[in-house]
Amino acid sequence: MASSTSWYSANTGGIDISAQFYGLAIPLSKQFIRGYIAPEMARFRQPQQENAMPRSLILASSSPYRRQLLQQLGLTFTSASPHINEGAQPGETPSALARRLASEKARALSDQFPNALIIGSDQVAELDGQAQGKPGNLHNAQAQLSACSGKRVTFHTGVSVLDTASGTQRTEVEPFTVLFRKLSQSQILNYLQREQPFDCAGSFKVEGLGITLFEKMEGSDYNSLIGLPLIRLISLLQEFGVSPLEGN
Repeated sequence: MASSTSWYSANTGGIDISAQFYGLAIPLSKQFIRGYIAPEMARFRQPQQENAMPRSLILASSSPYRRQLLQQLGLTFTSASPHINEGAQPGETPSALARRLASEKARALSDQFPNALIIGSDQVAELDGQAQGKPGNLHNAQAQLSACSGKRVTFHTGVSVLDTASGTQRTEVEPFTVLFRKLSQSQILNYLQREQPFDCAGSFKVEGLGITLFEKMEGSDYNSLIGLPLIRLISLLQEFGVSPLEGN
């Protein structure tokens, strides 16, 4: 003899659920469906949502300065180096260049990390309307600081967050302006020999002795001078459901 309730069947074209009692198909009431069957079906579907792969957080940068800044937020992340052409396009402003490079750095790693939030960032210094790159050596750094002496220099730091699963991307640029002191050649040379900031835009390390080069600083986020505007980044991450204060 068969069990009093041997199976349930459902017609997806409408609510047509029945139970078989001793070989007879007996329709079930809508109240029974809503009160018992629907909650049970939802309960069995729930583990599939909970087992969804969590997104990784990726910093698209090989810069030790950006890694140190991001570590301040207490988030677990991995660093990876993007490979892009960082040259400016014809007529491109320093701000537009910083925005584009930050965005491209994040996208450059999208195939490598298909289920991740990728952070891209880039900084471009602007002096008298012209972009200033990383000096690379002592001679270029001395020339760069000599040109900056007594002048205002704006640093445009682009930051981008890309959700590779959905393709959604948000990019912002954080400006920060410094007024350089009037510097003698001996001061410039002494600073460069002591700190050797040849891999830094603007030829200084603001987190070190470079602070002595400035008379005034103007901006919303001092961290942007180091290479990653944390205040702006936190706002972007929150748009993607990541909050350092909530531990996610």
